[in-house]
Amino acid sequence: MPEVVLTGEDLTIADVVKVARQGTRVLLAEEARERVERAAQMVERLWREGKVVYGITTGFGKFSDVVISAGEVEQLQRNLILSHASGVGRPLPVEVVRAVMLLRANALAKGHSGVKPATLDLLIEMINRGVHPVIPEKGSLGASGDLAPLAHMALVLIGEGEAWWDERMASQPEVAPAETQGGNLAPGSPWPFSISHWREPGGRKLPGREALARAGLSPVTLSAKEGLALINGTQVMTAIGVLALADALNLLQAADIIASLTLQALRGIPAAFDPKITRVRPHPGGAEVAARLRQLLRGSQLTTEPGERRVQDAYTLRCLPQVHGASRDAVTHVAEVLQREINAATDNPLLFPEEGEVISGGNFHGQPVALAMDYLGIALSELGNIAERRIERLVNPQLSGLPAFLSPRGGLNSGMMLLQYTAAALVSENKILASPASVDSIPSSANQEDHVSMGTIAARKAREIAENVLHVLAIEYLAACQAIDFLGPQRLSPAGEKAYRLLRQHVPRLEEDRYLAPDIEKAATLIRDEFAREFLTSQST
Repeated sequence: MPEVVLTGEDLTIADVVKVARQGTRVLLAEEARERVERAAQMVERLWREGKVVYGITTGFGKFSDVVISAGEVEQLQRNLILSHASGVGRPLPVEVVRAVMLLRANALAKGHSGVKPATLDLLIEMINRGVHPVIPEKGSLGASGDLAPLAHMALVLIGEGEAWWDERMASQPEVAPAETQGGNLAPGSPWPFSISHWREPGGRKLPGREALARAGLSPVTLSAKEGLALINGTQVMTAIGVLALADALNLLQAADIIASLTLQALRGIPAAFDPKITRVRPHPGGAEVAARLRQLLRGSQLTTEPGERRVQDAYTLRCLPQVHGASRDAVTHVAEVLQREINAATDNPLLFPEEGEVISGGNFHGQPVALAMDYLGIALSELGNIAERRIERLVNPQLSGLPAFLSPRGGLNSGMMLLQYTAAALVSENKILASPASVDSIPSSANQEDHVSMGTIAARKAREIAENVLHVLAIEYLAACQAIDFLGPQRLSPAGEKAYRLLRQHVPRLEEDRYLAPDIEKAATLIRDEFAREFLTSQST
């Protein structure tokens, strides 16, 4: 059975998504266990010798100058978890919680944090046995780590708080077929795994201690440094960011396919995607999109030549490589940032047993992730903006030459009029959500922690933008296929006809007005699941 083995050094974005969304089991590498043990022994020596070390024999934040006696060390760590579990809002989705636990475990596995191997083992077994802490989504400033949400995670390790126990995880979980496993996520690469979302908690919400007991686990008593090591990191913003990135990669691929349908429905001109054009402006994303569009449109009887119907298309069709490509390049950058972050030690202080040093620093500061998440949100917002304008061109008879709002019998029927309204609402909301969070900062801890990243807010916004863009693309998919019904789907390119037939297996042509919200959700599901599996590998260039 495929497993993800944690070394602290080589976790991939694909690994995170497999654990978060497929239930793949997690193991700790033996060399990582040895590093963890050495760091734990170093912590024990420090507090037994009475050395003044932040977070081991001192209080936290503004209380860093308060020395804690050896007899109070365990109480200090427990108090830290209890006092910092102050989040509010809806619980994070289970897939995010699983990613959070995995990323925190991988950071601890680097051997610079000072937790006992038993504590790390418990965190890993919670992942494997379906004990998912209830973590409120709001409360992190994104510096000093994701303190509040990670404290809610840590509560369950000490037998406090609440957790969903998913008894389906009691035995080894089913995983996707071998051919869908493995591989790094990168724009343009084949989609390596199922993208069905583990969004809803399975099982029952229980007190933390009871959830552990149901899974055959027992809480731990935290020793020196362990509470701080569990909560002082960027794993919540990074977990949300990784899953938003996975969605973004899917949306980039889907946007090209759906846009190729729209271009055919509008009798567009593929000459704009000539490789000579992108060669003289060599942005890699633009070249990749142009190449994919050429492949997706090959064999179409609906596309036209310059001057046949018009000299050139509107920007929403002609500039697809430039706009989709720029978003693709942005997502590539975000992937690079997150790939580094998921294998980073992000707590404080950090232990270096080989050198015998403990060093206080700022690796908990979320600014690298915060900036990347704001960039991801902007890139995805633009993907939605241009798609909404293509929807307008499809439903507007003055722009499409097709029946108004794509209704065969307009007047009595409104057709797809309101689909464009919904898309417009979603992209307008995205414009607000895309306002960067990372430029904000509020001092905390009596001005000791006087600059923060707001990275978790940025990540949550990017995830919400991705969900909105998914539905905008779903609407474009519906409208493009409805438009093609007036022109003849048999005239589509082979790739386009494949996409068209897939939708029509689930959503019939709109002849008279009907309840359209379920159609949008069906199209969104196809994009998120079957659509991606069906097309992303075969159409990737």
